[in-house]
Formats: sequence, structure tokens, C-alpha cells
Amino acid sequence: MVKRLLLLVMFSLVGCLIFGAEYRIGAVFAVTGPASWLGDPEKKTVEMLEEEINAQGGINGIPIRVIVEDTKGDETQTVNAVRKLITRDRVLAIIGPSRSGTTLAVIPIVEKYKVPLVSCAAAEAIVKPVKKWVFKTPQTDRFAVERIYQYMKKKGIKRIGIITGTTGFGAQGRKHLLALAPKYGIEVVADETYAPQDTDMTPQLLRIKAKNPQAIVNWSIVPGQAIVPRNMKELGMNIPLFQSHGFGNIKYVKAAGEAAEGIIFPAGRLLVADLLPDTHPQKKVLMEYKRKYESRYQEPVSTFGGHAYDAFWLIVNALKAVGPNRAKIRDYIENTKNFVGTGGIFNFSPEDHNGLDIEAFEMLTVKNGKFTLLGD
Repeated sequence: MVKRLLLLVMFSLVGCLIFGAEYRIGAVFAVTGPASWLGDPEKKTVEMLEEEINAQGGINGIPIRVIVEDTKGDETQTVNAVRKLITRDRVLAIIGPSRSGTTLAVIPIVEKYKVPLVSCAAAEAIVKPVKKWVFKTPQTDRFAVERIYQYMKKKGIKRIGIITGTTGFGAQGRKHLLALAPKYGIEVVADETYAPQDTDMTPQLLRIKAKNPQAIVNWSIVPGQAIVPRNMKELGMNIPLFQSHGFGNIKYVKAAGEAAEGIIFPAGRLLVADLLPDTHPQKKVLMEYKRKYESRYQEPVSTFGGHAYDAFWLIVNALKAVGPNRAKIRDYIENTKNFVGTGGIFNFSPEDHNGLDIEAFEMLTVKNGKFTLLGD
């Protein structure tokens, strides 16, 4: 009995966990709730990939099991879900959460239990400063702001209004919008916010309009991304509207209707994969994922599903290389170089747990209800 207990303790300490001859991976997504346009494609993506891996014989002959928890985008539910995955399900690693705020809420937990987590959320604060057990696949919000400001400077836009959600993602975006504006000779003449549940931003937009900006930046991942352009159209605000990279789901365009036309935003290349030259290093990966996802689910791919795709393969590649050991999985991801994903070409290091730079972004726009490259 004593020997058996010692063995159990030893296996727990080294993080080598196999249950019923399966590798368990946790996933925490906002499958329902206001951020479901993020979490739903993430869930669908990992389920598709799980089935694909197991159909090919699993990892070194051992099947994987992805345990998905619906957080509804709520911080408390996310914290409870992550605790369950770690202490009850004993997962080897976790994909997600979908949102920046929920990711920030669970970082102390995965750091305490020493479980690798690859977030599908964008805020730079998730990985800066570096947290030993935490990585993320979306491009950072700071680089997104810089890409927008680079374009504005090129077009002579110097006075802007910003309107941001009060979520973790919105707050982090607002911080970068304000901090980086002087670098590009841009003045933020109006600074407004709205809550995730708000359904009409007319009062905020009227205050922005009174400041006579040359353009507006809206930063959120909730339905506000569709509400703001509709409200602007109703108010006759015929100035450019820029959105964050959280706009990367065509459902936001459909929800905004005609008001979405001309919206400008930075995003990864998944949304315009068809337009890339065949020689582009991401083209093969992007087109393969796009084909499989759209064939299976009969809906367009989104950048959010792509974030889950990248996170899934980072963990699976680690499992293939080092086996079911949490510490070794973490080390493998941290030293991954030239991983071609949907979000870009990742080069992780002990100093960089995102692995992407500003070149991972393209500037896109909405034309005739579809995403396309912005051009000059």
C-alpha cells in the first residue's frame, strides 16, 4: 500500500498523467453567451481536430480526449471550469479561454498547479510580463493598434475618437490606443466606453461626433462591434470606422448589415486565404483548415476558430514529441520555432510566449459584405 501511494505521488509530481489509456486536454470556451461568436467556432475546431487525430490512431497509439467546458464568457464560471479540469479531470494542458478577462482570471490557478495553458485571447497582458505556464495564439492587441495607427498616419488621419468595451479585452485595447497615439502623431479627441450588455451607443457617439474626429476606433469583442456601425449610420457619421482584430467573424458583418461596408481592421490571413499567392508560407495551412471546417460545419471560418486550431496543434505537437508530462509540454511549446499556424508563423522563446510580431497582421476591410484585403 505504501509503495502504491508513493508511486501515485511521484506521478503527480512529475505531471505524467494518463487516464484509461487516453491523453486528456482541457478546453474552456465561451460557447454560449455574449462572446459565443468566439467560443462556438473554437469548440467546433477542437472537436473536429480531436476526431481527426483519433481516426489516425491517436498520439503514438494513444487516443486524445478533449474535455470542453462552456464558460459563457463569465469569469467565475471560467475559474470553476479550470479548477475542475485540473483537479478532477487531471488534464495535461488547457486550450482557451476565449476572452482576455477570463484568461487573466485563471492565470494564478494554472501557475499554481503548473499546467500549460494556451489562451485564445488577444490581450498582451496575458503574456507580458511572461508567465511561466501561460501562452497565447492570437496576435497581440498592441500590434493591432500599431497597424491601425500606421495606416492612419499614411492617410493623414490625426484626430480620432475611440469607443471601447469595458471587458478585459476592451480595457487593454483602450490602454494601448491612448498610449501609442502620440508616437504616430495622433490625438485622441474623444474617449468613450460601453458595457458588454449595452444595446445602443448613440449617446457616446454623439459626444464623439461633437469633437469632429477624422475617424473612430471601436474596440470590443461583444455585439457592440455590430451596434456601433449601425448607430453611426443612423447618425450620419460618414467617417472611417476602424475595429480591433476581434472583428474577425463574418457574423459581425451580417449583424451590422449595410453599416459594415468599409469597416477597416487588422487581422490574420485566414479570412483572406483565397487571395494569398500560392507561394505564401501560410497558404497551405490556411486553405486546409478552411476547407475542412467549412465542409464540416457549413459556415465560414473565423479567426477565433483559427486561434483554437493553433493552440490545439501546439499542444498535440508537444505531446507527440515529449509525451504526457506537463513540464515537458510547457518546455516544448516555449522552444517551438517556425510553427506555421493560422495566426502567423510562431517563434516562441522564454521571453516571448506569443511568438508573433506585427507582420502577422494584414489590414482588411469589408466590401460587398465580405472580407477583403484593404490595399493602399
